[in-house]
Amino acid sequence: MTAQVSSQASHAEVQQDAVLANVRNHIGHLTLNRPAGLNAITLDMVRQLAAHLQAWADDPEIYAVVLRGAGEKAFCAGGDIRSLYDSFKQGDTLHQDFFVEEYALDLAIHHYRKPVLALMDGFVLGGGMGLVQGADLRVVTERSRLAMPEVAIGYFPDVGGSYFLSRIPGELGTYLGVTGVQIRAADALYCGLADWYIDSAKLVELDQKFDGLQWHDSPLKDLQGVLAKLAVQQLPDAPLAALRPAIDHFFGLPDVPSIVEQLQQVTVADSHDWALTTANLMHTRSPLAMAVTLEMLRRGRHLPLEQCFALELHLDRQWFERGDLIEGVRALIIDKDKSAKWNPPTLHALNASHVESFFRDFVQIGK
Repeated sequence: MTAQVSSQASHAEVQQDAVLANVRNHIGHLTLNRPAGLNAITLDMVRQLAAHLQAWADDPEIYAVVLRGAGEKAFCAGGDIRSLYDSFKQGDTLHQDFFVEEYALDLAIHHYRKPVLALMDGFVLGGGMGLVQGADLRVVTERSRLAMPEVAIGYFPDVGGSYFLSRIPGELGTYLGVTGVQIRAADALYCGLADWYIDSAKLVELDQKFDGLQWHDSPLKDLQGVLAKLAVQQLPDAPLAALRPAIDHFFGLPDVPSIVEQLQQVTVADSHDWALTTANLMHTRSPLAMAVTLEMLRRGRHLPLEQCFALELHLDRQWFERGDLIEGVRALIIDKDKSAKWNPPTLHALNASHVESFFRDFVQIGK
């Protein structure tokens, strides 16, 4: 859904078009335009994006779509969580409408009938990942920072996270979802969360090549041909490659308390620091959010895309009342005391039946 940063957009910025749309050389360009708020996405932005994508899907003059964020800091740092917090506290329905429409937009991108290219420059967090993971061509730069950091604010990695995280090889997706850690370009390519790497200094040239592109029979191949001249599909020395055996072992354990307990017992020199750092990080996260995330990802491995979104919506409809999100937002964004009172407060206080209860009434289509 979101990063643990809140939108800092000014009033003047809100009055501007939060989504910019233009067409050049048969390409529909969509730009998230709230750079002061790290392009955090609002319900109005979701609706604008959906409307443009629908119109362009039916327009024979549009061959492809490019998604990007304004500024150099972020593609999108997630959902505008402050507005959702305020909606819940005021008894409104914005937070309910937001997730239904955001998930529908993300799903539409996965199924879009024309190629979508996502320029993932800067932060791509939470809801930003939801927008890009359904794209056909996902492009990162040296400034890219990808994460599903929801557990830090007492939530779970939604926007299709139960699908795309659970399909990363081994337990890498489990590690990313349960800890909320950020990764850079090399790891994004290694995990299959990105397809191409380009230096940010070449983004202007990339746009110029799109503007001058001579189209042939396949728009997707035409776009890939442009990328092949300026970008690469692999980078050396992905940190997660070296950590993969340890991650597969620890994050394949049956539950979160076992993961943390064994991480704390690591004495092997080459993985001791990573294991201790990871365990310490997990002690700051919501125990309930981590446990529900682990269960969600393990179920998501066996569900088709539409059912993953349905599962996330099923969890979300309970979460504002029963989960840790409101307390997490209070502690990290509203009061900023960074002292969230999670419920339960510790991993040892987790109750397996309580975790299971969030999934109990979920009905799979076709079952």
